[in-house]
Amino acid sequence: MGVSFDSYKTFYYVAKFRSFTEAARALYVTQPTVTHAIQMLEKELDCILFQRSRKGVSLTPEAAMLYEHVKAACEHIFEAENALKAKKELLEGQIRIGAGETTLHFFLLPYLKQFKTLYPGVKIKVNNTSTPASLSALRAGHIDFAILVMRPDYKGAFLPRDRFSVTRLAGFQDIFIAGNDFSELSGHSVTPPELADYPLICMEPGTVTRQYLDDFFLPYHLTISPDIELATTDLITPMAVNNLGVGFVPRPFAESALKEGKVFEIELTESIPEREICVISRTDTPISLAGNAFLHLFSECPQKE
Repeated sequence: MGVSFDSYKTFYYVAKFRSFTEAARALYVTQPTVTHAIQMLEKELDCILFQRSRKGVSLTPEAAMLYEHVKAACEHIFEAENALKAKKELLEGQIRIGAGETTLHFFLLPYLKQFKTLYPGVKIKVNNTSTPASLSALRAGHIDFAILVMRPDYKGAFLPRDRFSVTRLAGFQDIFIAGNDFSELSGHSVTPPELADYPLICMEPGTVTRQYLDDFFLPYHLTISPDIELATTDLITPMAVNNLGVGFVPRPFAESALKEGKVFEIELTESIPEREICVISRTDTPISLAGNAFLHLFSECPQKE
């Protein structure tokens, strides 16, 4: 038996309204079309489904039994169609984003606000953690994509099996800062070995920013031993403001203190390579409609690799 869903759908509306006319109106077809569809269904099922009288249409016992099953199936399908429509129109849904501290504080927030303004029904889950943890979450499928700070040789952070797409969104500069108690470092260029003799304030081991700092001193055969190691970047500048040492920090975290003269930027003889804010997604897993809509906000940003 190969009864089509359209036939059962027609049966559903006739049984629901107890009317061929109302069913035709609900289906946007003519009444003869509904009548013909029911006749074909009765022939296919080899039983009478409806009895007509002056009072209208009534269901036979067989039709009443069939209706209970068809009603559940049709309404389940209609519910699924409405849910799909809501997702397509971004009336609902969810995106899961992995984001580092720097990207969340100084890059991502305006885009999150813009997206929620455009699509208030879509929920946003931000997994604010380290770069290695975000990449692990992306591999495991726990997030849709990650927006992270990456060093120029970012592929070194990937595993051979990773199928990642990387798009550069913006660049930023890391700097060394210090308070007035370290004024002897101001007004001239400082070499990395000279800087290494001062108490350093930086991120704790295991973070990308700390690895970047260690790598900066590596060509000078210097292994640093910071006086203060922190779990979050936003504490480095306040520590430097209070003259607890020389801070290594992304420039955006120090902008306010620099403008207010609470700290100064240390000029170096060797430049620190710029780092990049990138969006990273998997090429072997499709991104949801909501996720693609969010990524579309970056459409004016640079190119994909």
